[in-house]
Amino acid sequence: MQHLVQDFINYLKIERNLSVNTIDAYRNDLDRYSQFLLENNIKRPDQINIQIIQKFINTLSDIGLAPSSLSRNFSSIRSFHRFMVGENLTNSDPTELLQSPRIPARLPKILDLHEIESIMETIDVSTNKGIRDRAIIETLYSTGVRVSELITIRMPDVFFHHEVIRVLGKGSKERIVPFGKRARKSLKNYITAVRSLLARSMKSRDILFLNMRGTPLSRMGVWKIIRQYVRAAGIKKQVSPHVFRHSFATHLLEGGANLRAVQEMLGHSDISSTQIYTHLDREYLIEQHRTFHPRWQ
Repeated sequence: MQHLVQDFINYLKIERNLSVNTIDAYRNDLDRYSQFLLENNIKRPDQINIQIIQKFINTLSDIGLAPSSLSRNFSSIRSFHRFMVGENLTNSDPTELLQSPRIPARLPKILDLHEIESIMETIDVSTNKGIRDRAIIETLYSTGVRVSELITIRMPDVFFHHEVIRVLGKGSKERIVPFGKRARKSLKNYITAVRSLLARSMKSRDILFLNMRGTPLSRMGVWKIIRQYVRAAGIKKQVSPHVFRHSFATHLLEGGANLRAVQEMLGHSDISSTQIYTHLDREYLIEQHRTFHPRWQ
């Protein structure tokens, strides 16, 4: 089965043009699946049935995988079986009659406006590192970009005259995202005063955000920067770069932004992905009512 998994991975790379991270997730899920099939003496696609797949999912559940991980594994398996049917490697798809494991509804974690300001205030913009870090965090919050998108923004992608950034999102889809005046000021300051000092010909290429050695910043590098200032601000929440994305969307919708506009800025292909923030807004309204209405109880 392993050679069929590799054929599917090649299809995702060449035909679907998926990102490296997405392909790695598929590969990890399907390597574990093919190993399970081998352990159960299943060597051909036509030997796989509903019971085998259910047994595999139950095994993953028994070892403690989270519902979201179970759902992702099932999605990988379903895509793999559809691929095999499409390539005439088997006549049936045993996943057709199975439902994906249910994921409990979970609202995304966000920072409130006071916490955002507290983080910004801890950054020492009298240093080169502080100037860069302020530009990074302002950009994350002002645009709602993913960390993987942030670290691939190039210098030509920033249009100061129009106050927009061109972002390369999932599936290599381009979108245009506005940024505010505070982010504009921080970016200008970083590019003028710091990036020009950090840039090192071929090493920096034309990537916008660089580490202090002059090479493109990594995802882990951004995580460490955020962790530093969250701790300095005394915030106890677990804050990742993605929390700024959640905060961006929630604060826009709380302020009255159009759902479709937020969907476009986030780069969601399906509006249902954006609608979770309307649920978060609803929870906020309920909490405000519970806190301040004199006849809540």
